[in-house]
Amino acid sequence: MIPPQEASARRREIEDKLKQEEETLSFIRDSLEKSDQLTKNMVSILSSFESRLMKLENSIIPVHKQTENLQRLQENVEKTLSCLDHVISYYHVASDTEKIIREGPTGRLEEYLGSMAKIQKAVEYFQDNSPDSPELNKVKLLFERGKDALESEFRSLMSRHSKVVSPVLILDLISGDDDLEAQEDVTLEHLPESVLQDVIRISRWLVEYGRNQDFMNVYYQIRSSQLDRSIKGLKEHFHKSSSSSGVPYSPAIPNKRKDTPTKKPVKRPGRDDMLDVETDAYIHCVSAFVKLAQSEYQLLADIIPEHHQKKTFDSLIQDALDGLMLEGENIVSAARKAIVRHDFSTVLTVFPILRHLKQTKPEFDQVLQGTAASTKNKLPGLITSMETIGAKALEDFADNIKNDPDKEYNMPKDGTVHELTSNAILFLQQLLDFQETAGAMLASQETSSSATSYSSEFSKRLLSTYICKVLGNLQLNLLSKSKVYEDPALSAIFLHNNYNYILKSLEKSELIQLVAVTQKTAERSYREHIEQQIQTYQRSWLKVTDYIAEKNLPVFQPGVKLRDKERQIIKERFKGFNDGLEELCKIQKAWAIPDTEQRDRIRQAQKTIVKETYGAFLQKFGSVPFTKNPEKYIKYGVEQVGDMIDRLFDTSA
Repeated sequence: MIPPQEASARRREIEDKLKQEEETLSFIRDSLEKSDQLTKNMVSILSSFESRLMKLENSIIPVHKQTENLQRLQENVEKTLSCLDHVISYYHVASDTEKIIREGPTGRLEEYLGSMAKIQKAVEYFQDNSPDSPELNKVKLLFERGKDALESEFRSLMSRHSKVVSPVLILDLISGDDDLEAQEDVTLEHLPESVLQDVIRISRWLVEYGRNQDFMNVYYQIRSSQLDRSIKGLKEHFHKSSSSSGVPYSPAIPNKRKDTPTKKPVKRPGRDDMLDVETDAYIHCVSAFVKLAQSEYQLLADIIPEHHQKKTFDSLIQDALDGLMLEGENIVSAARKAIVRHDFSTVLTVFPILRHLKQTKPEFDQVLQGTAASTKNKLPGLITSMETIGAKALEDFADNIKNDPDKEYNMPKDGTVHELTSNAILFLQQLLDFQETAGAMLASQETSSSATSYSSEFSKRLLSTYICKVLGNLQLNLLSKSKVYEDPALSAIFLHNNYNYILKSLEKSELIQLVAVTQKTAERSYREHIEQQIQTYQRSWLKVTDYIAEKNLPVFQPGVKLRDKERQIIKERFKGFNDGLEELCKIQKAWAIPDTEQRDRIRQAQKTIVKETYGAFLQKFGSVPFTKNPEKYIKYGVEQVGDMIDRLFDTSA
């Protein structure tokens, strides 16, 4: 049971909480009443504001719409005015640009093209909007005048600034690629940079806006003329230089191929110096064409639209190329006539030219890439013609060596080297400078027409075979010619001189190596022939030495008086020897052995034989009393005989 005190305290506590709760409840009730009042006031205000907004909206929206309409009207007016200004400007284009168009584009291309752009737009406007208006005719006429003026300016710029390339500059250009010491590339400036840029701009305008291609014809005609004149100028330079100084300014075109001569070229027999000038000039002109054509294409690529470049270039190079090909065919024609005349030294002109054409062909083909087939085929056609005529010349030369007639009046009276021999060797030596070229000529006739290449070894063997053929023909002809001489000894000296000349010439050059490719015993064979002729010559002295030879001498006892018959025999032997010696020395003194070494050798051998035989004879019979006048028979001492033989083959002695 709860004590009364605690219950009383508990009651008071509950009563205090109840009182607090009642006070809180009373506060909340008062707050709700105030909140309700405020809500009513706010609703009243919002209702009033809403009413006012509706009134404001009803009055503002019509004003706003009216303002929008006014703004739109203003924009339309402005656009209309702008359009009117734009349209009106087209009507003024003719008058605004006429003066500029009339005065032309020279010196103010940028401004001129700007005016042409305005005129073009005016033409487009009137064509679209007023095709029947007189203004269209005005601007169209003005546009055509402007276009014509631009074409004229293009022609004028190209004509005034396209210059012929000087021969010296061309020669520097030719030698520039192969000169390992040259540090700077030789470049050609066909047009000044400012002019080039103007020409390019006009070209592009004419293609894009002028719808005109005539300027391309103008371009190739002007540049074609300059190219042709540049090459002809180089040729003329060679002629002038050779006539004035004899040595044109001509950096040698290096030959880095196997055709490079290893020895100084031998002067061609009977060659005219002018032929050499013509040959050098043509070779340099061929190289000049390649370099100048390359340079022309680089220039053309900047000016002519890409899809017209190949055709324009093809037209541009035709005159210069045709000139070179015509000159080449003239060389072939001249060679053909020379063959008929048996003037084979002139035919040699073809060899350096053909070699150069074949060496240059890869560059030629590259330059002509993209041109018409007829253009590309011109050089191969010329090369074929030259190979054919060259092979014909080689064949006819070999036949001519074989069939050269035996003309007595043409035979050397002193038995020296025949002109046919020296000319034949000189011709063969010339082929050394053009081994691959000559071998290819021969190979071109051997292989089928479909063959396009052949090994250098094959060509070398053909050339070796050919040289052996010429030497064989020459030997046969010399044998035939030697029979013209009545004296077998002179015939032997003649053959000796010619064989010796051939052998020495072969040995001094690379001919011996070429011959050895197919005939390894040639050198030994010539030495044997030479020895045979020396032996034949020595037999001419038998009629002298036989008089005093031991086998033909009388046998007698020392101290026994000679019989008349024995004395007569000894007299006859002395007289026969003296007369034979004098006769042979007189005759053979006029003969010639040009080779000093061989001359001394033959003299010495003959001197040894004769002196030994005569010395023995003189020792045996010189003191024998076979005559009362010994000086009449013993005319010469042994050394005198030797001195007489030493004067053989020496017309100056």
